[in-house]
Amino acid sequence: MIEVIHYISIVIEAIIALFGLFIALQKKKIYGWGFFVTFAIYVFYDLSRLIPLNLSAEVLYPLFFVATISMLWGVWKIYRKE
Repeated sequence: MIEVIHYISIVIEAIIALFGLFIALQKKKIYGWGFFVTFAIYVFYDLSRLIPLNLSAEVLYPLFFVATISMLWGVWKIYRKE
């Protein structure tokens, strides 16, 4: 059951990443890139756990830092209403 939830979560993260990309490209809203980058990194991370890529903390921690900064930037742009 937990494994099914993990797969569903990956699919939802991918959908959010795609919506972020559509917001950035079609709606021309720059904060869409923040959603896209963040959730694309989440999908990459989750898939790397399913398909063992043996990623070290030296790779994962900077990726999560980029994800965190991109989401902070995205919500800041929304708050400021561009």
